[in-house]
Amino acid sequence: METPQYIKSLLIPNGKKPAGRRVWSIDLETVWLPFFTSTNVMGETAIAPDALGAPLRLAYNPDGSVKFSRTGRPVTKVAKELADNVKMIRENFTATLQSYANSVITENPDGYKAEVEKARQAGEPIVSRDRQNLEQAIAKLREQELAEAMAQAEAKSKGKAKAKAEPEAEPVGVTS
Repeated sequence: METPQYIKSLLIPNGKKPAGRRVWSIDLETVWLPFFTSTNVMGETAIAPDALGAPLRLAYNPDGSVKFSRTGRPVTKVAKELADNVKMIRENFTATLQSYANSVITENPDGYKAEVEKARQAGEPIVSRDRQNLEQAIAKLREQELAEAMAQAEAKSKGKAKAKAEPEAEPVGVTS
């Protein structure tokens, strides 16, 4: 099976790093808006011009007041129509990746199994090292917790012993 060019092109780094608002980790201004405008031009979508013209909207609370974040900044959200189309693309993208993987598994099961086994063997030392480090960290944490608990118990028992050793003071103004 020949790998399709569109799959190959996804695996080539292009070095561009957008810096604006992101939707599904992809820049809204430099990627999504030009893409959706282009799909409207070609008749593939019919996204409302207001969604493309004002893609960021002020968010509101259920009572109709403007929503603010904990830092005091107003909250913005992406226009629902754009967000829905991005979600559909993400779902289609995921389905395409799964379909491609399934076609490779179907057409070359031995190669796929060999690659999975090679990856498992390569990852085994990492998983083993991580497991060992985690066990050591948990043991150290338990030792610290035990030492703290013992120190607290010792301090508590010293406090009770000190309270018993002190004689009770006579109330003021009482004479014998």
